Amino acid sequence: MALDRWVAFVILCIALAYGYAAFFTMDGQLPPFMQRNPIWPSTFPKVLAVLTVLTSLFILLGLEKPANDGKAPDIDYRRLGDYNLIQAVLLLGLMVAYALLLRPAGFLLATFGFLSVGAFALGERKFHILLPVAGIASFAVWYLVDEVLGIFLRPWPFFI
Repeated sequence: MALDRWVAFVILCIALAYGYAAFFTMDGQLPPFMQRNPIWPSTFPKVLAVLTVLTSLFILLGLEKPANDGKAPDIDYRRLGDYNLIQAVLLLGLMVAYALLLRPAGFLLATFGFLSVGAFALGERKFHILLPVAGIASFAVWYLVDEVLGIFLRPWPFFI
């Protein structure tokens, strides 16, 4: 089995566990006034779990591409050194650093840094475009979450 199908199988297993939690365990502790709402806190996780399971099955069953005419698979796990593993590992490290810096550095600085350094790691060198776009995107997401949705996100570092 090709590497993309193995990855789809692992994602399918995780999505099934996530879906079980979303469908059967998340709503047990809801207060009575929330049980009459049309949208519960578990609505988005349920939708996400169903879409992830469907997408994983779509890839696992090989429906996303035409039949392989005897050619080698798209991703050959025996030749992983030929791929851009350094960029992938760097992005994973950036995601971990973003999660760890989100509270102490604040949402705006952590998100701006993640978007800027991530785009630079992927090969973007037009800083006159990269930096304003990262700044606008960081501010827009913070504004929508904090002001529109009313979910508090600390925008600045803890010492400000």
